[in-house]
Amino acid sequence: MELRAGYKQTEIGVFPEDWDVVDLGEKFKIKNGLNKAKEYFGYGTPIVNYMDVFNNSGIHKKDVEGKVFVNFQEKENYKIKKGDLLFTRTSETPNEIGMSSVVLEEIPEAVFSGFVLRAREKDESFNNEYKKYCFRSNEVRKQIISSCSYTTRALTNGKSLSVVKIPLPPLPEQTAIATVLSDTDKLLQAIEKKIAKKRLIKQGAMQELLRPKEGSWERVILNNVIDVNRGGSPRPIHDYITSSPDGINWIKIGDTSRISKYITGSKEKIIQEGVQNSRQVKVGDFLLSNSMSFGRPYILKIDGCIHDGWLVLQNYEENFNREFLYYTLMSKDIFNQYMAKASGSGVLNLNKELVKTVELNKPKDMVEQIRIATILSDMDNEIEILENQLAKYTQVKQGLMQNLLTGKIRLV
Repeated sequence: MELRAGYKQTEIGVFPEDWDVVDLGEKFKIKNGLNKAKEYFGYGTPIVNYMDVFNNSGIHKKDVEGKVFVNFQEKENYKIKKGDLLFTRTSETPNEIGMSSVVLEEIPEAVFSGFVLRAREKDESFNNEYKKYCFRSNEVRKQIISSCSYTTRALTNGKSLSVVKIPLPPLPEQTAIATVLSDTDKLLQAIEKKIAKKRLIKQGAMQELLRPKEGSWERVILNNVIDVNRGGSPRPIHDYITSSPDGINWIKIGDTSRISKYITGSKEKIIQEGVQNSRQVKVGDFLLSNSMSFGRPYILKIDGCIHDGWLVLQNYEENFNREFLYYTLMSKDIFNQYMAKASGSGVLNLNKELVKTVELNKPKDMVEQIRIATILSDMDNEIEILENQLAKYTQVKQGLMQNLLTGKIRLV
């Protein structure tokens, strides 16, 4: 394929002719982090750890203050300063290895941990804000992942990172790219703040609306008003999985969303013969995870079968409005009961007998249940609109990063 005028082919893709492609080790000196026994930890010097780097493309003073501290004398070689680039050194999976973060302001006396690598720039070739995005770009991430070692854990080191190739635009273009992407981040953060605020308002509304009113509410044992059953798994399960459109939906935790109240589809199906060793469920039933997400309820919008990692709540319609029951099951009262009942086992795990004993508050009048559910559903709808906006702009940012960090779109 013919190259566009003004572009060149490099080892990691097509970039503008006036961009350099450099080895990371050419521009940065890499050092392993502090690996000290736990008796050194207490109060003293802030330490930047794995999760600080993994969760933040840029690190500010507020991100590490008041967290973990380290007490020791020989810390000079492990200090971080503004402009340092930090990488996660080890992880459970290769896809999480070598995530980067740049130190965006001075953090007095701070050091970095043994699960982190520090890359300190040898000259001033990179704009600090640009580093936030460049080292998390697709082209750079693919190289880091492919060069890591993996036995029981994924691992990278200075030698592997040194040969990773980095696209390097002229400094004015780096600044322009960083400005556009930073502005996009500010938009995302503003939406996230709105979502967080509305969630707090909803949380307060739930506490007030679900507080029982004397005389018009009653407290019932779940098993007396709802049927509870556990799922089941035909084994070996791979013998029952099918790609046929006539297969039965095989509903798993992976078919859920962290923010959704509904399960609307399943990635896998099983053959009809597997149904007798599973548990059939239908539209409107509630599923509870008995380990992952610990009691989080989901309302089914599909029929199917569930494995033994699920509990199903059925035949509640005579006593509960569906949406009201959802918010009741999401309430702090129910979660606290789960915690109290499950804590004795040593493992937070729900089972059918435990869930049967949970007590539920409900208005005797179904109209009142519907009124409460409508208020909370309206709040959820507002949050969902914002979450969809957030997802849309996050996708826009990903496209911008790909185009700006490869020079497909030029700003200078």
